[in-house]
Amino acid sequence: MGIHDSRLAPCPSSPNCVSSDAADAAHLVAALEPAVPAAQAWQAARAAVAAMPRTRIVGESDVYLHAECRSAVFGFVDDLELHLRTAQNLIGIRSAARLGYSDLGVNRRRVENLRASLINQGVLR
Repeated sequence: MGIHDSRLAPCPSSPNCVSSDAADAAHLVAALEPAVPAAQAWQAARAAVAAMPRTRIVGESDVYLHAECRSAVFGFVDDLELHLRTAQNLIGIRSAARLGYSDLGVNRRRVENLRASLINQGVLR
């Protein structure tokens, strides 16, 4: 996890991770594209993550956010990461299960639900 060479960590080969920095289509999701100034989008994204059920922010800086998301039934932990890229006017995103092989699409849905929430707020394109 974390930022390495200005990118989020690669996804493992298993289908339980999605990332805007993924090199393959199976793991790739689009980065978040702000429709407002980057600082404003970053604050809105942080607030949206903090409001997600069973989610807590465990680390953050001016350009990086790491949250833990727990499943409702078994309490499995997934890691959600955001990386602000002001020069590109993007927020990189990665969501990955810590355990198991398949996540049944949970991480992709998490990213797309976050994207939809921020689009509805007028924060993203």
